[in-house]
Amino acid sequence: MEDYKYDIGELVYAAENILNDGGMPGIDVEEGLIAPAGMRGMIIQYGRAEADETQHVYLVRFENGPDGALGDPVGCLPEELTQEQAVPV
Repeated sequence: MEDYKYDIGELVYAAENILNDGGMPGIDVEEGLIAPAGMRGMIIQYGRAEADETQHVYLVRFENGPDGALGDPVGCLPEELTQEQAVPV
């Protein structure tokens, strides 16, 4: 796994709100929330950005809904992900 932070199948959490930048169909850009901070997801693929091959990109399927079903794949940057589960306050 070269120098990637996460591997396929690993559990991650959204480190911040993951917002639609206009590239994800079916989600209104104005509302734009794909996954709120702390939402659990799974890495399904990783690679490098075509425009900047030094930038890692992870495809993550976040849970959406009460049954824990995984949503559509979302491209995330490493800094948007964490393996630290948020502690409720």
